[in-house]
Amino acid sequence: MFQHRILNIAFYSISLVAIVALLWWLMRDPTSKFTESLPGLDKRGVADTVSENVDIGKIFETNNLIYKEMTESWSRFRGNDYDNISKSQVKLKEKFGPKGPDIRWSIPLGEGHSGAAIYKGLVYVLDYNEKEKADLLRCISLSDGKELWKRGYHVTIKRNHGMSRTIPVITEKYIVTMGPRCHVMCLDRLTGNFRWGLDVAREYSSEIPFWYTGQCPLIDNDVAVIATGGKKALIIGISCETGKKLWETPNPEGWKMSHSSIMPFNFGSRKMYVYSAIGGLAGIAADGPDVGKVLWKTAAWNHSVVAPSPVCMPDGKIFITAGYGAGAMLLQLKGNGSNFTINVLQQYLPRFGLACEQQTPVYWEGHLFAILPKDAGSLRNQFVCVDPSDCKKIVWSSGQSTRFGLGPYFIADNKFFILDDEGTLTIAKPSVAKYIQLDRVKVIKDGADAWAPMAIANGYLVLRDSKTMICINMNI
Repeated sequence: MFQHRILNIAFYSISLVAIVALLWWLMRDPTSKFTESLPGLDKRGVADTVSENVDIGKIFETNNLIYKEMTESWSRFRGNDYDNISKSQVKLKEKFGPKGPDIRWSIPLGEGHSGAAIYKGLVYVLDYNEKEKADLLRCISLSDGKELWKRGYHVTIKRNHGMSRTIPVITEKYIVTMGPRCHVMCLDRLTGNFRWGLDVAREYSSEIPFWYTGQCPLIDNDVAVIATGGKKALIIGISCETGKKLWETPNPEGWKMSHSSIMPFNFGSRKMYVYSAIGGLAGIAADGPDVGKVLWKTAAWNHSVVAPSPVCMPDGKIFITAGYGAGAMLLQLKGNGSNFTINVLQQYLPRFGLACEQQTPVYWEGHLFAILPKDAGSLRNQFVCVDPSDCKKIVWSSGQSTRFGLGPYFIADNKFFILDDEGTLTIAKPSVAKYIQLDRVKVIKDGADAWAPMAIANGYLVLRDSKTMICINMNI
């Protein structure tokens, strides 16, 4: 009897210790004693200093122009409306079923994180070929993955956490790309015929960002809009048709080019370009006789590495965030015409609210959705929702057992598609009340560093990891 009591006490004691240990492991913040990791301290990501004369557009190879033309497009970074939300009426699967994903094609790529743009049945992706030492825009058939043509140039790129990182921007007539070392190339959309090129770093004395260019270019009314940074200009506008510079925004503070992309924003009876540079945040007039003029700016947001783009909300709130412990900031823009003010509403470290390492949050139904960074405490790498009236208050999270990495996410057919680092695709129901997961399936075998933004058109989902791009038929 006594021995039986001793065994019971031992059993319950061990169980209690195990439960306490499990709770401690789940709730502890393993990053609480970490120091901020700054670019360059790991001897990687050092700013590029290679200088060479590059003949932009010199390389051209064509196979054929036979492909299945389709109706829909995902024509640029964050989609047609810059919000990472597809407006297509095509019905998509919410579960893959026992057969798994319907992968239509898979192609190898050079190591990198450049996502695809899609235009009426054609996929366009920047790809660096290490053997040929060539930065190439590849044009691929969406239906079967066959390559129609490729256009590019020889340039020296050192492997540096991947190489290509940007997404082309496409209209019916033009394509504009921006390569790893800030070479801009403008082509005819269908044929790949060369129009003009620009070496931004050489012409504008710009510093190539750590780990190469991450900025995705913009075309607005047939004008290519590029953030140059450096001594001569902050942002420039170039005619896609002729390559002529139409306007330049002065940069007296010498703000540098970041990995962030320019976001168009209509507010206060003005159309503007909002850009998060290394040095500050600015709104630039996008039309009218004062196009290119700085409408407002603030140096309150100033970090050495900025990848996510600004999220501009209808009421004038602007959410900006960055990795390496920078956290996030919420600002309020007020005014109209040419008279604007910008004020900080919230600023905090990543463990105290919504923040992101690399991807740009999605704004949907008056809420922000994003994956928290690795230094966000016990909520690290979880998918979360916040009300922008208070970005420090998490409305819901995906939970301790459902974490993601640096991968992308977007909305299509009222579903969230979320890709983690290893190539596992999660489908979730958008909600401002709770996290609702529909399916979670590995779609890239042996996937690694699947960080590139995804694209979808006509129900065909295009995504990649660091070395492979695939196309999944998501049609019901």
